[in-house]
Amino acid sequence: MPLAQIQRLADQGLPSGPLADELLKDPAIERVLAAVRGHLGVEIAFVSRYVDGGLRELTHVHTDLDLPMGAGFREPVEDSYCWHILEGRLPELIHDPADYPLTAQLAITDFLPVGCHLNVPLRLHDGSVWGSFCALGRKPDRTLGERDMKVVRAFAALAAERIEESMVQDVELSAARARVSEMLDGHAITIFHQPIHCLTSGDPVGVECLARFPNTRQRGPDQWFEDAEKVGLGVELEMAAVRNALETLGHVPEGKYAAVNVSPATILSGLVERELEGVNTAKLVLEVTEHQKVVDFAVLAAALGRLKGKVRVAIDDVGTGYSGLRHIVDLKPDILKMDMALTRDIHKDPARRALTGALVQLSRDIGCKLIAEGIETVEERAAMAALGVDYGQGYLFARPLPVVAAQQHLLGLRDEDAEPDVAPHELRPMPSEGDQPALIRNA
Repeated sequence: MPLAQIQRLADQGLPSGPLADELLKDPAIERVLAAVRGHLGVEIAFVSRYVDGGLRELTHVHTDLDLPMGAGFREPVEDSYCWHILEGRLPELIHDPADYPLTAQLAITDFLPVGCHLNVPLRLHDGSVWGSFCALGRKPDRTLGERDMKVVRAFAALAAERIEESMVQDVELSAARARVSEMLDGHAITIFHQPIHCLTSGDPVGVECLARFPNTRQRGPDQWFEDAEKVGLGVELEMAAVRNALETLGHVPEGKYAAVNVSPATILSGLVERELEGVNTAKLVLEVTEHQKVVDFAVLAAALGRLKGKVRVAIDDVGTGYSGLRHIVDLKPDILKMDMALTRDIHKDPARRALTGALVQLSRDIGCKLIAEGIETVEERAAMAALGVDYGQGYLFARPLPVVAAQQHLLGLRDEDAEPDVAPHELRPMPSEGDQPALIRNA
């Protein structure tokens, strides 16, 4: 394979920069190299890759020797056995370098020294050569044969599979990082408002601000935030959504509120506190999401305590996720939001009703309001109201709406032309006209 071909492979996506830490420290590849050494009884086993500039780089080295080169060592490909084996100038199995005049020209022969050498190219599924898989001993060994080479090939295939998986993950992460980075200025993030209603009177009391991204039907908001978390941009993306949500507060009528989702990590970053400086927060509720495990509730409670002078605090997904009674007590929320898993068919499920009743009592004891999410039927609404739940949110009242349409909804008006949000997890049909609460039906 000429050098130009390796360069072309690099141009087509063969990684030439630093390897991902996950691959460099991959225990599976370490075990493969250890197994090869143990089977062959040799001192060294390693994986190498071909990189830009006609170089070969050692990526994984397994040995008990104190070698002068290890992972990260680079040399011209022409100085390695592996390259000449790939080019057909040397065989994959070398019992003794003295059998081949070419090996005397390679400095590594005397430097290590090389006594026996087994090598196979590491090929990806498309047939391209990524690098090589090699095992060598410091003394000649003529007992090695084709059976040993089959073992080396089998282990090389395992290493190549793991390497290719890592390459795919790297490509996916790079694509995710690029997608998320494009969202950080907030211009491509749209905020929808989903109304929240009093279950006894039917009156709207507020909205939850929901971030929506391009291609919502293909990638829901949860996927965007998960991608951001994977590439270390979770807080940054969340703050972009928070800033957009704060800009919609002016559309919330007096006496109503808007809940903005924030994760514990974002709260602990201090960015929310700084963002709220100079903002009229009279209508604002910070809704603490439960998608991350909180390591230290005391630290989070202290951070929320500094914010509670400006805003009310809600805890999301109560009854599922990482919420616990101590969590609720420590954070002293103003609002508890029950996960929709507790709402679904509650009128048919004694266990859900019992748990909801306990949450109602808890909310009264600590002086906060309770919201049931995911209400879609008249029966679910009636069951929640009978149990003493204060507020409800769900399709029975409204889908997430554009900000102006939500404002009209809160004012008791109805925009027939408003285009509701349709996210992948929100494709269930709206309740029929006959199922709508009277307040909404007659608006």
